[in-house]
Amino acid sequence: MKKNDPLIINAWCMYDWANSVHALVIVSSIFPVYFSATALSASGTANISFFGAQIKSSVLFSYTVSAAFLITALLIPLCTGIADYTGKKKRFMQFFCYLGAVSCMLLYFFTKETLIPSVFLFGLSLVGWSGSIVFYDSYLPEIATEDNFDRYSARGFSLGYLGSVLLLLFNLSMVLAPEFYGITQKSLPARISFFTVGLWWMLFAQIPFRYLPSGNAGNRKADNPVFNGFEELKKVFFQVKHQPFLSKFLSAFFVYTMGLRTVMYVATIFGATELKLPSQSLIITVLLIQIVGIAGSFAFAWLSGKIGNIHALMIGVAIWIGICTAAYYTTEAVEFYFVACAVGMVMGGIQSLSRSTYSKLIPENTPDTASYFSFYDVTEKLAIVMGTFIYGTVEYLTGSMRNSILALLVIFMIGLILLYRIPSRKVYRFELERNEN
Repeated sequence: MKKNDPLIINAWCMYDWANSVHALVIVSSIFPVYFSATALSASGTANISFFGAQIKSSVLFSYTVSAAFLITALLIPLCTGIADYTGKKKRFMQFFCYLGAVSCMLLYFFTKETLIPSVFLFGLSLVGWSGSIVFYDSYLPEIATEDNFDRYSARGFSLGYLGSVLLLLFNLSMVLAPEFYGITQKSLPARISFFTVGLWWMLFAQIPFRYLPSGNAGNRKADNPVFNGFEELKKVFFQVKHQPFLSKFLSAFFVYTMGLRTVMYVATIFGATELKLPSQSLIITVLLIQIVGIAGSFAFAWLSGKIGNIHALMIGVAIWIGICTAAYYTTEAVEFYFVACAVGMVMGGIQSLSRSTYSKLIPENTPDTASYFSFYDVTEKLAIVMGTFIYGTVEYLTGSMRNSILALLVIFMIGLILLYRIPSRKVYRFELERNEN
């Protein structure tokens, strides 16, 4: 198909606009605050009963994220195998999208009486979101040329930030001024927010679903389409082993993603439980992160053009080390706001740059980019599983989220060392051509 078609590119970017509200409202702002408050209201303490076990609500939150992404990591190879066999990649993207969106809409019924079912709905929303992203990401090498990967990836993330901010502003107005909307029930504004996330996600997703191609022609020669995805992952794994640049990047990506995505999922819980910040302050802080993140996405795309992707990523991870150090010593709201601004500058930038860097490293003329992006996304999901599990376990064993922050600090330091081992793109290409000759 024709690459760099403005209509297709803009439609592809609109899925970031559609789904990013989940990351902002459900993962980072209103839901974590509401979850902590509802759990406290249900039990009267920080601990809640989960199938007979007493567990801190913040630890349960972390473990739910771990379980959701572990399920996704197991599902994705099955789905990509069937998608490769049938040639209906977009259908799977739609399935996961609707699963996540409907789960968000059902969170409208989240009260202290429905706490446990709502935990499962939250997990399902994460499965839907992360599953759809696998197929969404795999479109980039098919619709754009390599020289535009950074720019289009950054455009998608920026649209995601902008769209999610607009919806959060509406939701925030309900939370802060419910009387303006004639709302008298205290929990209703938050629950309406969860419903609007699912509705927004589902409606705006129709734009990419309308214009994106269905997928490849279908690999009907597969002996076992159900498990073909695992065979494809195995094939990609052995191909990656023979590409030193790509294998080193994925090792570094796995490690620093453990830290980056864990911060994304637990930052608001940290502010609510460790710093005891009011819900309004936390939500406004997350809004600030999104606004700063728009500039951050384009800043890292510009930086990568000047010094290269790997060096730009190294700068981003180094900033994360500083963020973790500052967060460990943070005790006041003002300090938390400064840390949040730093998070905003590097959060979207590193995610955008990681996606485009991997797109550049996929071997040219690869007929099925879905298998490579399945490998990339399974790597990312397993990193999230490990990161959130480590974070939750350290807090469970020590009783302090600050010790969990120290664990993330070590993870980012290891990630920086692994990035440092990667040669520049120009050096890598020179060595590859020399070996081929």
